[in-house]
Amino acid sequence: MFESLHKPLMPKTHAPTKTTGTSTLGMVAKAAGVSASTVSRILNGTAVVSEAKKLAVDEAIAKLGFVPNPVARGLAGGRTLSVGVVTQSIDSPFYGVALRGIEDELDRAGYTPFFVSGHWNANEEARCIDMLRSRRVDGIIVLTGRLSDTSLKQYAKALPIVATGRRLKAPNLFSLDFDNFEGARLATEHLTSLGHQRIAFIAGNSEHPDANERLRGYRAGLEKAGIAYNPELVAPGLFHEESGLMAAERLLNTRQRFTALFAANDQMALGACLALQRRGLKVPEDVSVMGFDDLSISRYSIPPLSTVHHPAYELGQGAATAMLYLLRGEKPGPNLPGPRVVVRDSTAPPSTRA
Repeated sequence: MFESLHKPLMPKTHAPTKTTGTSTLGMVAKAAGVSASTVSRILNGTAVVSEAKKLAVDEAIAKLGFVPNPVARGLAGGRTLSVGVVTQSIDSPFYGVALRGIEDELDRAGYTPFFVSGHWNANEEARCIDMLRSRRVDGIIVLTGRLSDTSLKQYAKALPIVATGRRLKAPNLFSLDFDNFEGARLATEHLTSLGHQRIAFIAGNSEHPDANERLRGYRAGLEKAGIAYNPELVAPGLFHEESGLMAAERLLNTRQRFTALFAANDQMALGACLALQRRGLKVPEDVSVMGFDDLSISRYSIPPLSTVHHPAYELGQGAATAMLYLLRGEKPGPNLPGPRVVVRDSTAPPSTRA
């Protein structure tokens, strides 16, 4: 799926022995019987030397307990070995998983990520990018966000940029996008295949491109099943649990009946389940509930939530891998897997009482 670029910038060492004082690169060079520049090149992974010399340096590092300074090592090569990451909300269950994917992939390549939050505000995202650039990061990953395509292309003139939730082409810029439309269409198709004709929908924030694509996929799923779109069965949400609860309550307060409810993400679906429970409605006996994202908590909700798998970890991993390609001056190649429906216990055929 993704080709990782695991080329550590430091050789593996044995457990260091205790030493007194602070060991230096020069001390390592003297102990290994090589020059300081040779040790530096070995640490940077650019040395063309014999295995014997590499082993000697490895053993000297272990003996002296030498800890290389990655910043100094990077600056010597014109880099800081750091990557800035602009997310929207660090405490988000979805983006938190994506950040872990970024961190794991960069760590294996010897890079350190710096995480900042843009809070779905273009001006704040721009401020974050300016701050990261002032810290001399080697590149910046932007997880979705509100910055314009033009702004991202402009930033890419100064340093490598990887953006998710976009479909962009520009020098020094790579984008990764997930097929939100197809995911929502498949989710709706799952519900119609069970026999549901009255399917409510809790939409995401209309300012988010992925929210609009999921609404469009919901409508396409209805159309394929020959079901007329009813705007009164659609309620707005903001991608968090409380908004899902409130949206479900609004739907329940209308005269529009529904046997299934599809929320544009799992967090809103879980909030909707609470609203249904408070009205004495059972899931899925009275109302089937479908989510989107496949958060880990969805496997443990009561009942476990049917949803669309959105590969958050792979998204982060792929963004980091693409950044490593750009930093090497190579063309990135990772692509995200397509959406798939994960069927659990929250969806079932409509009750004959409906």
